[in-house]
Amino acid sequence: MAVPTPLPPSLRRGLVAFSGSLFINNKTWDSGTVLSSLPLQVMLYFNVYYFPVWCLAEGIMLHLKYHLLPWHYQLLLVTAFLILSLAEGSRLYLGYLGNLQEKVPELAAFLLLSFLIQLPLLLFLLTDSQVIHLPLEVPMHSLFLAFLLIEIVAAFLALRTMTKQLAAQFYLRQFQEGGRGREIKAHGHWNMENCKML
Repeated sequence: MAVPTPLPPSLRRGLVAFSGSLFINNKTWDSGTVLSSLPLQVMLYFNVYYFPVWCLAEGIMLHLKYHLLPWHYQLLLVTAFLILSLAEGSRLYLGYLGNLQEKVPELAAFLLLSFLIQLPLLLFLLTDSQVIHLPLEVPMHSLFLAFLLIEIVAAFLALRTMTKQLAAQFYLRQFQEGGRGREIKAHGHWNMENCKML
């Protein structure tokens, strides 16, 4: 069985420096790979323009039907509208940041906000039988729901790709650092160049 020959020290130092640069600011990129999701970015772009229209239309429709609703539905609808409006700004910002800069934590937060807050509230507004649905309300909510579902799927796929890339880079760095430690032990002493490598 052939024993692999060790890499020259200069090549090892170059690989370690390159792999160290991969982990700046939690970004999951390397010199030739783009991990951002184009479908997600397109949906976010259109959603940024659609959201103020939805917000204005929903505010007007809520005002028109407010006096026809029981008091507990008045409270529920106003609360749902406020939470949806406030969370949507944060969600879109995190989506842009996580996707364009390929940052895993921000994209994961975007996915959680979409799935745990926006989706249940929007489904409540669309499906509850006690909510009075005005003619414009169902198409507006349906389009918002379509944006949301496509963004959830695209963000999940992008997040899966980014985490796989980040895990591969982590294992590569561990492998390279393990080789560097064995090289230092083999020489039996520390010198200035080894300190710079660490």
